[in-house]
Amino acid sequence: MNSPHDDVLILGGGAIGLATALALLEAGRGVRVLEAATVGGATSHGNCGTITPSHAPPLAAPGVPWRALKWMLTPDAPLYLKPRIDPALWRWLLAFAGRCNARDWRTSTAGRAAILNDSRTRLKDWIGRYGLQCEFGETGLDYVFRERGNFEHYAAECGPLNELGIATEVIDGADYLRQEPALREGVVGAVRFPDDAHLRPDRYVAELARVVGERGGIVEEGCRVEALEPQADGVRVRVAGGGERRGRDAVVAMAAWTPALVRPLGLKLPIQPGKGYSITYSRPALAPRRPLVLKDRSVCVTAWGSGFRLGSTMEFSGHDTALNAVRLGALERAAREYLHEPVGATVQEKWYGWRPMTWDDLPALGRSPRHPHVWLAAGHGMLGISMSAASGQLMADLMTGRAPAIDPLPYRVERFQ
Repeated sequence: MNSPHDDVLILGGGAIGLATALALLEAGRGVRVLEAATVGGATSHGNCGTITPSHAPPLAAPGVPWRALKWMLTPDAPLYLKPRIDPALWRWLLAFAGRCNARDWRTSTAGRAAILNDSRTRLKDWIGRYGLQCEFGETGLDYVFRERGNFEHYAAECGPLNELGIATEVIDGADYLRQEPALREGVVGAVRFPDDAHLRPDRYVAELARVVGERGGIVEEGCRVEALEPQADGVRVRVAGGGERRGRDAVVAMAAWTPALVRPLGLKLPIQPGKGYSITYSRPALAPRRPLVLKDRSVCVTAWGSGFRLGSTMEFSGHDTALNAVRLGALERAAREYLHEPVGATVQEKWYGWRPMTWDDLPALGRSPRHPHVWLAAGHGMLGISMSAASGQLMADLMTGRAPAIDPLPYRVERFQ
């Protein structure tokens, strides 16, 4: 079936695509979202749902390359590189390693803080304005430590974060254990981020889709995009089964699948799929009062009324589809080390998803430098949910010629060309 000529085609029905669709509708544009499977069923689905200005510091930081080399052949390490011949991955890693210095760390941190802070405020507004039912909570988030040196390192980082508008509180271990009975003895300290929040990501994305539909947008599920063809007055999109869709503009928001779609257009987008894992359980009786990052093990813990999730780890293994039991086991081992009740009674889901990782840990947001009707919104790494509302608004601002809510310069697509 050929569709009528649409205004804006959004390619990808995850958090970024749907947030962009909603912001465009509010700005007066029409949208049709094309989703290969079900909305929010891929990268957006199984993460820990934390809304985290606290995560402004990028993965690329001084000392990371040496730790990564040590972890490279350790299958349950927080960061794992599956040994293989992959020139694109090794080019990406070289560019990433080149960013692991103090100057670039500060630059990326500032860019990430700007979009995270805006998104945190905007997301709360959206939840109230649109009535998004997604178990949103504003309890903050805690980094928890059992290793003294690691605690002191992150406590020293609080000053630069405070300067970027990210509030922090450093808490002594004994005091923290009095506050949080879910934790086992041995915690030496915690860093609290009181302005962080959390939600249930699958419900958030489903609610975005609902609101987009209620405001006149069209969401097509089971519509797999196979090719994007820029034209003089718009775009043509070929979809599986031989159909096509036409639009005035297209926004490519396909997470880790974006580079393959735009490569034939002469666009270089150095995104690697960083594989993350999670396990979702029924909620244990003694669950943490707020989301935690078990920082020595790089494992996130989130409790909702409807469940309990352990997540994280980063695995560079390409588009490998195996559910790696070793990686899942690392999540549970970390939880047992820190928590009195590390898991719930019932396992609800074991999941993996590919995070779209750029080497500077900043998304690509804006118009294609080669094609005036093609726009990109991809490369959000581990923070697609956290950055979604700000990303959607920034895309809508740029596409409608409005003054952008935040400076778009750090996210420009041209930096990769």
